[in-house]
Amino acid sequence: MVAGTTLFIPVHVPGALFSAGDGHAAQGDGEVDLKALETSLVGTFQFIVHKGQHLNWPEAETPTAYITMGFNEDLNEAVSLATRNMIDFLVREKHLTRDDAYMLASVAVDLHVTELVDGSKGVHAILPKSLFTAARK
Repeated sequence: MVAGTTLFIPVHVPGALFSAGDGHAAQGDGEVDLKALETSLVGTFQFIVHKGQHLNWPEAETPTAYITMGFNEDLNEAVSLATRNMIDFLVREKHLTRDDAYMLASVAVDLHVTELVDGSKGVHAILPKSLFTAARK
């Protein structure tokens, strides 16, 4: 996540609170041994509740990419969740058919291991926004 990122977090409990913690100034993909360059988190957060939006997992939009996530004790299942969440995003937000979204994900989505360290494996799927920008001549 970088400055200017929008993070969509599903809220499953009325009156839920938010906490920002466990900031990492540097970490390789995967955080393989509970070590990262820990840092405090300082920033400005703006919260907007989108009623009627039904997300099961967090999603993000950076200035250059769309990101979906999946977490599970089984890495293969985390990969499947992140990929399915990207397909759902493409159907919902880009109005692709499920088949077209699946094919696009296969050729254009990069999967990265988010974490491996504390029982739950995390994977994020990244799709460049540039794929949806029309080339101008």
